[in-house]
Amino acid sequence: MRSGFAGLTIILLTIVLYVSSCRNAGRWLEKKDNPVHCDAMVILMGSIADRVLEAVDHYNQGKADRVIIVDESMGSYRLLEARGVNVIRNTTQVNDILTKLGIPADSISVLPGDATSTQMEAMILRDYLADKPSVDTIMIISSAYHTRRASMIFNYAFRDAETPVRFIFSPSRYTYFNNGKWWKSKEDIQIVVSEYVKIANFLFVERRKI
Repeated sequence: MRSGFAGLTIILLTIVLYVSSCRNAGRWLEKKDNPVHCDAMVILMGSIADRVLEAVDHYNQGKADRVIIVDESMGSYRLLEARGVNVIRNTTQVNDILTKLGIPADSISVLPGDATSTQMEAMILRDYLADKPSVDTIMIISSAYHTRRASMIFNYAFRDAETPVRFIFSPSRYTYFNNGKWWKSKEDIQIVVSEYVKIANFLFVERRKI
């Protein structure tokens, strides 16, 4: 087990050092496709403000008429609720903000699932679309630095789907992340290193669970 982890670490460091030497590590993390009209757009949970703003812009531009959100887990929130604390879920906040910014409530679908990861979001969406062959073009909206990993996860999760689904990835323009000079900011350095670790984890570990 330790030898496998050591090997994974060496591979990861090699990749990071190679990409970093080209100063493209931050730019590579952003997967941006040309926006087209989609059957729906999915807002991945996590950072709220930047992703919601991007989704509202696309909705107002007519890029999609429906928004899909996968219910996000919030750890031990149920224990707080059991003690009488009313917890406002992140998913509820996103839903409320979307409606306040002009997206009709009946144009928003919240998928149950208590998802704890992007992988779970992808699998829940896959199950939801299994009997909806007319929905075959989906825009995925996330924080800019998260879109490369999201593209790997969603394309892999749908690789054997009966109805092929085309994904359009839209990194939020409202994400505070300097992809061209990420090494000048402690926060951006942490983001880049974290994303590469998560990508390696997906490729070598988590992918088997999808």
